Amino acid sequence: MCAEKKLTERKRENIIEAAVMEFRASGFSATSMDRIAATANVSKRTIYNHFASKQILFQSIAQALCDQLTQVSEYPYDPEIPLRTQLHAIAEQEMAMLTTAEFISTFKMITSESLVSPELTRATIDNFQESSLGVVTWIKQATKDGKLSVSDPIRAGKQFLALIETFALWPQLYDFKPVPKKSAQKTIINSAVEMFINTYGSKTSRKKTSQ
Repeated sequence: MCAEKKLTERKRENIIEAAVMEFRASGFSATSMDRIAATANVSKRTIYNHFASKQILFQSIAQALCDQLTQVSEYPYDPEIPLRTQLHAIAEQEMAMLTTAEFISTFKMITSESLVSPELTRATIDNFQESSLGVVTWIKQATKDGKLSVSDPIRAGKQFLALIETFALWPQLYDFKPVPKKSAQKTIINSAVEMFINTYGSKTSRKKTSQ
């Protein structure tokens, strides 16, 4: 039973990988389920056993990406750990996600499709905008603890992640830049943390950061 479950999961993963490849190469409209089945080396019936339609397959891929972004920004607040240390950990988790080939490939596919099929990707783009919710809980807890002074945690969460994405994600997508080198990643993270604390940190937090 366990082996059968693993085989089913592997087939599902193969279907998703094949779909991303074909959607990127030909676009959503021009990609057939037959083509995805051939690339995944499964039958079309197998695809429909997992996904009721091509649209649901696309949206499942997109939703999984948004879920990953939300999860990677989640971090348990610890009042005993310096604010800067925790923000660095959150930023490093985000950076690790943004610099993987799998993430970039999938995200490129979704953003490219948004230009030709906005109705298909509208919900995904909206969900992407809400993917900062993982860090929002941390911000609320740090604010309650007196370490941050934030009146709009959702806005602050989006701002913090944008400080990373602006330099680590978007250049890869639109300027065809390579993944930032480790030294550049460190600079991006340090800048994001400093700017966030200087903007929202309590006086005590800012003093600790400047030491």
